[in-house]
This record gives sequence, structure tokens and C-alpha cells, in this order.
Amino acid sequence: MEIDRAQAHYRFVYHWLVKQYNDLRSHGHGNRSDLNIGIIKAYPIPVPSLNEQERIVAILDKFDALVNDLASGLPAEIKARRQQYEHYRDRLLTFRQAA
Repeated sequence: MEIDRAQAHYRFVYHWLVKQYNDLRSHGHGNRSDLNIGIIKAYPIPVPSLNEQERIVAILDKFDALVNDLASGLPAEIKARRQQYEHYRDRLLTFRQAA
């Protein structure tokens, strides 16, 4: 799948699809709810401005790097950072419906 860089930042799309993984799987078929490129392409992705996408990506990538760097450290800190990352990811990727 190719992403039009004039419309969407690929890391924004990645973070959005990770956030929506369980919902995407519910659209899958078969016993394992297999995903395929057709399901992913048909899934709606909100597209804020490129500047906003880049801002969101910078924040989420920073949290992601922090969580992964802590993987060799304290388990409680890892859990707290992951929860914080998920919280901010969900807040940053929640958009109001257009009227």
C-alpha cells in the first residue's frame, strides 16, 4: 500500500492503524479475522493538516522510543509509559465529526 505524501504522513497512518487494530480485525474474515490490504485500504482514516500530522507523529514517536528504551529497565515504568502513550495516542487521534 502506498501513501500519498501530499496528503498523509506515513507514520501518522501507522499510528492510526495501530490504534484501530482491534476494529480493523473485526472487519476481517475467517476464524482468525485475517486482515488484508483491501480491508485496510477501505478503512477510513481522518486526515488533519500535514503540520498537525507531523506534530502528532513527533509526540507519539517520542513516547514510542521512550517505551522501547525502557524495555531493558523497570517493568513498572514500562507499564506506566505504555499507558501514557496509549492515552496520548487516543487523545491525539480522536477527532470531532464534521457537521
